[in-house]
Amino acid sequence: MSDAQEVVAWETERRARFGWCALAAAVVTLAGTAIMTLSLSGLPKYDAAVLTIVDTLGRASRGVAQPPGRLALQTIWIADHAALPLVGSVIGFIGTLLVYPALGFLFRATRARRPQLPQLALIAAAGGTVLYALGRLIADPGLPSIARVVGAINFRDGADHTNSAASDAVFGSVAFIAGQAVLQLGAIALGFALVVISLNAMRVGLLSRFMGILGIIVGVTVGAGLILPFDQQGIIRSFWLGALGVLLLGRWPSGMPKAWATGEAEPWPSQQELREQRDAARGQREPRPERAAKRTPAPAPPRPRRPDPDARPHPASKKRKRKRRS
Repeated sequence: MSDAQEVVAWETERRARFGWCALAAAVVTLAGTAIMTLSLSGLPKYDAAVLTIVDTLGRASRGVAQPPGRLALQTIWIADHAALPLVGSVIGFIGTLLVYPALGFLFRATRARRPQLPQLALIAAAGGTVLYALGRLIADPGLPSIARVVGAINFRDGADHTNSAASDAVFGSVAFIAGQAVLQLGAIALGFALVVISLNAMRVGLLSRFMGILGIIVGVTVGAGLILPFDQQGIIRSFWLGALGVLLLGRWPSGMPKAWATGEAEPWPSQQELREQRDAARGQREPRPERAAKRTPAPAPPRPRRPDPDARPHPASKKRKRKRRS
């Protein structure tokens, strides 16, 4: 048995298992997002408890205590309704951990066809997945993470209920700062792994161009998530994982890419090659010039015009007739 056949046999035996794992990662991530979104539906909105500068200065001049601001109200609300948002965060944590098995299988299949793929990508995928999931669970600023809930409870039980005190309790704690460092490191590592593995898998023909480019986009959104939160809820990531699961299960609408069956790299044709293939196919369909000339019928001879009985004779013809009579 050749090396390529061994690769295909190993992947065929395990591909469905990792396909289900990718689908589970997508479904669990979306479930955690849905639970957190529904659980935070009663959170005070942006325009709640807004004081203008004039109102604030007037209260200060009269010695009246300032009412809790928007951040303070939201922090107290999270402390009072922490159970369900935390359940959503834990489910999202599990969904993030499930990313690694499918990504690791894709790495191994890609490296079997492209040995130049560095082992660093797999290490980044493993470490980045764990750190990213743990960082989101502990200190994601946009979610009811553990550090945020603990800080919210401490703020609610304290005496100072101003916005500055809420910010210090939630975002100034040691747990939140350490969790942010873990989250940022994990996001960079996992984003790097997604970009490198998706790019190389597309080059060897395991992923279509659409799936490869989408995987690169997912890696960029994960790596730069704290700076540019385009996919904070993981919607794009879940879509890519679900599509990857469908592909690994052999249910891709256009069929499995050829590289999965051959065990070797099957690069996708470039735009120049596609144009040449289209031109060649168009040339085969068009008839040859000599055949086209043979098939072209000869032009029909012009039909003689019939004289019109109602037409009047020309004066010159009358003069000719008179000369003949004379």
